[in-house]
Amino acid sequence: MKFTIPNLLSVLRMGLVPLFIIAVLDGQALRALILFLVAGVTDALDGFIARIANQQSLLGAYLDPIADKILLTSAYISLSIPSLNHGVQIPVWITVLVIARDLLIVVMAVILALASGIRNFPPSKLSKFNTLCQVVTVLVVLVSPTLPNLEPAATLLLYLVAFTTLSSGLHYMFRMSRLERPPVVS
Repeated sequence: MKFTIPNLLSVLRMGLVPLFIIAVLDGQALRALILFLVAGVTDALDGFIARIANQQSLLGAYLDPIADKILLTSAYISLSIPSLNHGVQIPVWITVLVIARDLLIVVMAVILALASGIRNFPPSKLSKFNTLCQVVTVLVVLVSPTLPNLEPAATLLLYLVAFTTLSSGLHYMFRMSRLERPPVVS
């Protein structure tokens, strides 16, 4: 197993998560924002470098989405705790939706892999849009203590996250139900 630069960037993103959570816990909105932005840059860079330098790997195929999910899950959980956020708060029910969708996808993927041997299940455009909505919402929530006039936009984004989370979760279930088992090679 080879550790490539993109894989190291994914690991770095995972390493930034505790620092991000500590910044949120300490009420350091600017530090949390900077850490979240740096993590976002590592996400963009790992994909770019993997494609340009032909450093795509099986390890990276697992590390990158895991790092993304750890970061976003941590952000949604920490920013939905009322005492930790001085700006717009992410409603707990949206955090539960985000986490439940991700758990559903993981469970379904494991079942497909074990029962049918299907191992390749790339994200859909709807899922990528959902992730983009989640990231933008976290950024707006992190900025909201200093820019209170963002509250209407943040509220709209939160409902968009709820809608795209539900839609992409249902879309994943539909896609998984239509997959065919790969042929058995003797």
